[in-house]
Amino acid sequence: MSLEDQLKKLFPEHEVSNEPEETEEKEHELFVQKEPMICKYEKRKGKPTTIIVGYEGIDEDFKLLAKEIKNKFAVGGSFKDGEIIIQGDYRDKIMKYLQEKGFKTKRVGG
Repeated sequence: MSLEDQLKKLFPEHEVSNEPEETEEKEHELFVQKEPMICKYEKRKGKPTTIIVGYEGIDEDFKLLAKEIKNKFAVGGSFKDGEIIIQGDYRDKIMKYLQEKGFKTKRVGG
């Protein structure tokens, strides 16, 4: 007995529709600010990290930006206390990416 037959027995009144479900994802617009975001390099526990601070929008937007950066560059990282912490030294790549999205950036440290 197939899964479809089992479901028909459980829900005899249900009619199957062949229309595709609408899963429309809208591109979320990020707040573009006047002050530059600061990209800095630090060593934490002996490991290189890239830290991005200075976003003036809401934290949810900054979290989305952190997720985009982590997915784009296939790196690990986190969002804590209003800053994005990325594992490794990716300042140049991240700054270029942010500038393409319309943000101003400033390089700090090393």
